[in-house]
Amino acid sequence: MISRRHGRLPATTGPLGWGLALLALTLALVALGVAVGSTGWSPPWLAHEDPMAWQIVWDIRAPRCAGAWLAGGLLGLSGAVAQGLFRNPLADPYLLGSSSGAALGVAVFLALLGVSPASTLWLVRLGLTGAAFVGAVGAVLLTLALSRGVQHTLRLLLAGVVVGVVLGAISALTMLLVPDIMRAMQAFMLGTTGFMGWTSVLILLLALAFTGLLAWGCSRALDALSLGDAAARSLGVSLGVVRALLVLALALSTGAAVAQAGLISFVGLVAPHLVRSRVQTTHGPLLLLSVLTGGALLLAADILARWVWAPQELPVGVLTAVLGGGYLLWRMRRMGALS
Repeated sequence: MISRRHGRLPATTGPLGWGLALLALTLALVALGVAVGSTGWSPPWLAHEDPMAWQIVWDIRAPRCAGAWLAGGLLGLSGAVAQGLFRNPLADPYLLGSSSGAALGVAVFLALLGVSPASTLWLVRLGLTGAAFVGAVGAVLLTLALSRGVQHTLRLLLAGVVVGVVLGAISALTMLLVPDIMRAMQAFMLGTTGFMGWTSVLILLLALAFTGLLAWGCSRALDALSLGDAAARSLGVSLGVVRALLVLALALSTGAAVAQAGLISFVGLVAPHLVRSRVQTTHGPLLLLSVLTGGALLLAADILARWVWAPQELPVGVLTAVLGGGYLLWRMRRMGALS
């Protein structure tokens, strides 16, 4: 256990206790989320008396809360996978260019078909997810190709920065050539959960189930990878297959979350850090706890974004960037990195 003098909080509970606490927090946030609207606090149990109020709760607030939690869970999962795969606590999945790739995929999709991310049609939501996934996985693969693998962390991060900048420039050029999509892409780039319906919730749930099981199946390999490539090989880990599966999980989880909620900053980076600051565990429980933490973080940020400036809404991506950046600066100061 590392003392507070070195800037790290001691682990005060086990994975099970921390998981139960996160579940209780999630339930409390869901109850609060369905009660907070543009006009302030309106308890959902009173909505039965008004059909219109009940429709607002069931068709708008409930899927928005569920979608925000699922998108945050996917980002928390992708952050834990990225940090374990690349053995770097700063390996936010966005650093590998996946967010820029997903944004480019969505921009091209919107430009070619002329649809809006606010659409609730099943095929449109599925198409947005598919376009974001193709863009995210393409960006990650391009980053890996430019860095010639994951052995050199600095080269990997530099390649991710280059890919992100280039794909971001292509996205901007696409918006310049097709200005009709600029307003939709602006909301997408700032991050929002306001467009989510039950179709989005189903897509996110399927993505989380698939990527969660895929990452969980590779959790022992992640434990071995933390010891180094040579040690992992000696333990019988097929590095090529494991890395391919983890990149697939990383790209799909990031792409699905970005397609439905836009670019949400810092959740994927902060969620695993919060878990590690409280619990010392292997990658199996870490992945699950990162999902729960990421979901709670984004749901709490979404509720705050709706409430703090009501009846106007703040972009949830801007709010997570401010709060997440502030948290990381606080952690760096505690660790002495800013002294």
